[in-house]
Amino acid sequence: MTVYLFLAGGFPDPKLCAPARWARSGPGLPEAGSRPALWHRVLFLLLLLPPSALSAVFTVGVLGPWACDPIFARARPDLAARLAAARLNHLPALEGGPRFEVALLPEPCGTPGSLGAVASALARVSALVGPVNPAACRPAELLAQEAGVALVPWGCPGTRAARTTAPAGPPAADALYALLRAFRWARVALVTAPQDLWVEAGLALAAALRARGLPVALVTSMEPSDPAGAREALKRIRDGPRVRAVIMVMHSVLLGGEEQRRLLEAAEELGLADGSLVFLPFDTLHYALSPGPEALAALANSSQLRRAHDAVLTLTRHCPPAGSVLDGLRRAQERRELPPDLNLQQVSPLFGTIYDAVFLVAQGVAGARAAGGGGWVSGAAVARHVRDAQVPGFCGALGGGEEHPLVLLDTDAAGDRLFATHTLDPASGSLRSAGTPVHFPRGGRGPEPDPWCWFDPQDICNGGVEPGLVFLGFLLLAGMGLTGALVAHYARHRLLHIQMVSGPNKIILTLEDITFLHPQGGTSRKVVQGSRSSLATRSTSDICSVPSQPPDSPNIGLYEGDWVWLKKFPGPQHVAIRPATKTAFSKLRELRHENVALYLGLFSAGGAEGAAAPGEGFLAVVSEHGARGSLHDLLVQRDIKLDWMFKSSLLLDLIKGMRYLHHRGVAHGRLKSRNCVVDARFVLKVTDHGHGRLLEAQRVFPEPQSAEDQLWTAPELLRDPVLERRGTLAGDVFSLGIIMQEVVCRSAPYAMLELTPEEVVQRVKSPPPLCRPSVSMDQAPTECIHLMKQCWAEESDLRPSMDRAFNLFKAINKGRKRNIIDSMLRMLEQYSSNLEDLIRERTEELELEKQKTDRLLTQMLPPSVAEALKMGTPVEPEYFEEVTLYFSDIVGFTTISALSEPIEVVDLLNDLYTLFDAIIGTHDVYKVETIGDAYMVASGLPQRNGQRHAAEIATMALDILSAVGSFRMRHMPEVPVRIRIGLHSGPCVAGVVGLTMPRYCLFGDTVNTASRMESTGLPYRIHVNVSTVQILRALDEGFQTQVRGRTELKGRGAEDTYWLVGRRGFNKPIPKPPDLRPGASNHGISLQEIPPERRWRLEKARPGRLPDK
Repeated sequence: MTVYLFLAGGFPDPKLCAPARWARSGPGLPEAGSRPALWHRVLFLLLLLPPSALSAVFTVGVLGPWACDPIFARARPDLAARLAAARLNHLPALEGGPRFEVALLPEPCGTPGSLGAVASALARVSALVGPVNPAACRPAELLAQEAGVALVPWGCPGTRAARTTAPAGPPAADALYALLRAFRWARVALVTAPQDLWVEAGLALAAALRARGLPVALVTSMEPSDPAGAREALKRIRDGPRVRAVIMVMHSVLLGGEEQRRLLEAAEELGLADGSLVFLPFDTLHYALSPGPEALAALANSSQLRRAHDAVLTLTRHCPPAGSVLDGLRRAQERRELPPDLNLQQVSPLFGTIYDAVFLVAQGVAGARAAGGGGWVSGAAVARHVRDAQVPGFCGALGGGEEHPLVLLDTDAAGDRLFATHTLDPASGSLRSAGTPVHFPRGGRGPEPDPWCWFDPQDICNGGVEPGLVFLGFLLLAGMGLTGALVAHYARHRLLHIQMVSGPNKIILTLEDITFLHPQGGTSRKVVQGSRSSLATRSTSDICSVPSQPPDSPNIGLYEGDWVWLKKFPGPQHVAIRPATKTAFSKLRELRHENVALYLGLFSAGGAEGAAAPGEGFLAVVSEHGARGSLHDLLVQRDIKLDWMFKSSLLLDLIKGMRYLHHRGVAHGRLKSRNCVVDARFVLKVTDHGHGRLLEAQRVFPEPQSAEDQLWTAPELLRDPVLERRGTLAGDVFSLGIIMQEVVCRSAPYAMLELTPEEVVQRVKSPPPLCRPSVSMDQAPTECIHLMKQCWAEESDLRPSMDRAFNLFKAINKGRKRNIIDSMLRMLEQYSSNLEDLIRERTEELELEKQKTDRLLTQMLPPSVAEALKMGTPVEPEYFEEVTLYFSDIVGFTTISALSEPIEVVDLLNDLYTLFDAIIGTHDVYKVETIGDAYMVASGLPQRNGQRHAAEIATMALDILSAVGSFRMRHMPEVPVRIRIGLHSGPCVAGVVGLTMPRYCLFGDTVNTASRMESTGLPYRIHVNVSTVQILRALDEGFQTQVRGRTELKGRGAEDTYWLVGRRGFNKPIPKPPDLRPGASNHGISLQEIPPERRWRLEKARPGRLPDK
């Protein structure tokens, strides 16, 4: 940078080594070849001058829109710059340095003119304070760097210190980012004034905030700068993406900014100043506002503006408590440094900013000269020392390594003064409380915070979602494990509760559901104390059907006509069923396979039912009953001949059942021949599966198994009791091999070894030697013997899986199916069962459709008439001696229709008549029909009710009128919906008309008169004929009427009519009828009631005409 430093007499300072452009000769200075005598005389005269006359001049230009913007002009930049220069030139610390002068340079408000003003200013000054238009900031930086001039801007939002540029304070973008980061308000919108300066400032600020990672949702301008433009700008913000803060890039309303005034008033009108948004002024970052009531003087005469300003948080430069810009102005005026006639209240606080900027330039020059030894200084050196300068600012100390702290101001509920709530250090981003909390409108908590990831440069925000939430969403979408489990758990828990109450699929069974057979006789009855005691004393280690056990054993019962088996839980008493038990049982109940016994429910006896004595309640699993007992029972019955075909069929059923369980992840764990039941068709089914899960869920410790029960247990399970209770898939394969030995040899496990069960279990558990059954090769096919030996291998990994065992066993029979007769019977039974299910399903569907048809018919016609039509009986017209009819319509319905879209009219009528239908449901009335906006109701037909018809209709009319008073249209809530009601009593004839879409219609003069009573009525009035009034008086139920007078009824002449105004004990509010105006129509809506945004539709439909019904 080059700086204009001139000697008072025009010679360069000999201490400053300026470039060529500095060394400008003064007028009359002799050239190099002039005479020596004249040159010596001039030098002698210069030596006689005082030192102050030899000082250089440093010109500081102050560039801004002083001429085109009256609010900027109120900063009095001329007085601020001259005051700073005068004080600088008298500072002892700056003696011996250049003399400072200021030049006030105008900056046009338009962007092109601003660029030209910058280029012109840089050629005239030594340092430049400005520009204000952000569009000129970057060009000014480049031009100043080229010219070597120090640039000190104060209005550029994102300008940072670099080369010859040194901002006069913290950039506005940094300050706002630090504030938004402190409150975690990431989503912002910007509203700018329409002038070029503010539009460019908004764009620059938005770009700077976006560069820091914030999602700036919208940058919009108030076009035009009137209330309509303000509302449109706010509507764009309201209808766009949700934001937390609105930054107002315009003159502050506290300084007289009209655009911000209109914007805040529009925000109050639109309900956006309710605390859901916070409004942040932009221009207050460039000057210092002080707390107190003086700053809010511009809001004193507008309560609406004070309410709106409660949603504004003002971030401004911080002045010490003892000083403010106004205090500094007063002190300067007292010292006669400012004109005595200057109105200090009209001076903008920007005065102090200009003053401080000039002081910073001077301090930068002094620091650069001191660092350079008092010689020539560059613009870059001046800018570098401006950044570190520490000077006495206009309202307090300024600069010095750290950026100027800022203060956050807010109003309280009264809105009559500003309070300092926090101080902000933009450099560190720390927000420190000043003692007063932020007050949000209506005492709320303010806008909700945004995710922290917006302010963390290491994180990437996807739509504003926290990384933890993104991870959680990934888990939910990818695994669906935890959420699915929780939802399934809750759904199953609710389902189990419903099933416990009723329904064909309930799982909790009680004494009301199962019938037990009496042990002493053949009669069937509910279980009694003795039979429950018998059941409790029996062994429950396995489900078995012992041949000697009578068929009416208490372990067997009848459930829905089928025999079932009950397996009791071990322990003295189990009354409460744990939720985990219900969940586990529900999963087991879903296992459906022809070779797996079906679990039907959990039987609970005693406790809640009170049928059992204390301590004798029990819990049992209810499953299918095997008519032919267990596989063990079948094998010990020597009178049943079992050939290989029979045996292979049983073993194949066993393998298929276990294969299905293993595919579902269910390890049996207790598989033995006693757990395999055979039904009446000699189909083997696996049962007792998952019993260990149920015991664990119910928190019941199983009874220790005897050695005889452990003969089927795999050796690795015998060594680990915990693993034995849970069971393993490989352990089931070992049990399958022992069962195969039982079936092939038709003997007990290990029977050929002639050892006791205890000895067998011990040898199996602790080899060597290896203890296994001995089967001769002639007792079964060789492949079967080999498969059996593979299944009881010592190493569990060497045992085949159930799929492998199934394939190997099928190969034994060469793929041929056995038991053909049984297969045919099974197919016929399945076909019959499917046919019965299909017929039952179609019958149920037919019954449901019939019910729907009947319900629809009774909604269209009276039940008695509908029943007659269904029976095929002709419905004859019927004469009713006396009924009461109700007619009503909507006042101004034609106008409302003209103001509305067709779908809005349909919605209006649907909402209104739904309301009416709900009301008439509580009265003895019959809805005849609705035609357009007309609503017709009758009482006394088709069911006669004496003279009650008048009271029912009158009470219903009062209820409807009361409900209409609070009814509002969804699309025009500000337009009231008024109805006219007419009542009349008399005879009529009713009957069904038509065959296609038959209607129940009323005929007679009573219908016409009731319609005339409605059409001659008034809004919010119930017009009643004298015939109805006479019946109401005869009933003496407290109905209140008023005489209207003689009313002309078409076709009947003038008659006395009345208004029904209430009833004794009727406390519901009734809307007040509108006042009658002379010459005004009582059948329409006035123009004043029509919203302006819809009035054009009416004027287009009816040019030059008033709205009329």
